Amino acid sequence: MLYPTPRLTSNDERVLREIDDMRRDLRHAVRDVAAKWTDELRKFLTADAVAASNSIEGFKVSTVDVLDLAEGEHDVDVSDENRAETLAYQHMMTYVQSLHDVADFSYSKGLLNALHWMLQGHRHSPRRPAGQWRKGAVYVTDARDPSIAVYTAPDAEQVPSLIAELVDWLNGPDRAHPLVNAAMAHLNLVSVHPWADGNGRMSRSLQTLMIAREGVLAPEFSSIEAWLGRPGNTWEYYRVLARRGAEFHPDQDVSEWVRFNLTAYHEQAQAVRNRVQRSIQAWQALADFAVDNGMDERVVTAMHDVALTGRVRRLRYEHGEAISMQQAQRDLRDLVAAQVLEPVGRTRARYYTEGPRFPEAALTAARTPLPVTSPYSASGTA
Repeated sequence: MLYPTPRLTSNDERVLREIDDMRRDLRHAVRDVAAKWTDELRKFLTADAVAASNSIEGFKVSTVDVLDLAEGEHDVDVSDENRAETLAYQHMMTYVQSLHDVADFSYSKGLLNALHWMLQGHRHSPRRPAGQWRKGAVYVTDARDPSIAVYTAPDAEQVPSLIAELVDWLNGPDRAHPLVNAAMAHLNLVSVHPWADGNGRMSRSLQTLMIAREGVLAPEFSSIEAWLGRPGNTWEYYRVLARRGAEFHPDQDVSEWVRFNLTAYHEQAQAVRNRVQRSIQAWQALADFAVDNGMDERVVTAMHDVALTGRVRRLRYEHGEAISMQQAQRDLRDLVAAQVLEPVGRTRARYYTEGPRFPEAALTAARTPLPVTSPYSASGTA
């Protein structure tokens, strides 16, 4: 038996309508801007999701470092363990996103185990097999005292039948709004805890896959993993999960879980909308600056990276503009000579930040914080 989908309240329905409206508006806003700009935004949002979801599990790599690692940079100041976890999750997430428009797609045990292998294959061992159901018991322990089990998953013998039930449900007719279905899939998979490790990230990835398959937004704009990775939200995520009980008892009302996810969808849509707004304004300011100073329009990409993420590397700029290494080096050298950028570090690990002549209007547009309000609170939160 899996958790039944709860009935939505009128307030939940209102929040869901607001989410749908924002997601449709985002789709139109993104379609109205240059493809080059949206490609960079999609890369950032994917990196942000990877960084956030890994941070929930204790792997701390910044979004900008994830961006560099995904581009193939070797000289990024992260531990070998964090590098391996980041690249594994980034590869798996890229594949999840690519499935958004596959015509003959279906969910299966094989798909779930294959995704798990992509995530955990580098850690495969007889004790913690990757891409295979766990052979024994598994517990979620208290972060403050690992001797306390805050959740005990179902017996290993139950896993195949519970996952079979979940797969049948995933491939069955839509019983609720797709975003609600995605939230329930997350809850059911993380509650079954079918693998020895990696269950949290797999459950969040399944939710992302289901939202991507919905088709309203490009998959990079659909994940709530970045929202879940914010410290206060992570804490509440664990608290809401804890209130389902210390053992697997799916015959209960999980309205609180659905409401928590509707809040996440709503606030993440606001955050993405704000980022789109800031990015467009910064891009326009930089494009005007390039024209006024007789610069090639391609250097706007490098400057935009600096405005939005704080730095740019040669390889990321080279790939973003599909230019040669030599051209990328010349462009960055010229921007340094013009005092628009400043180099930091030695040759292989070098990156660039804003220089004294970097256009202030672009920095203001990119870095001015905008509010995100709670959909269930009249006052909201900043």
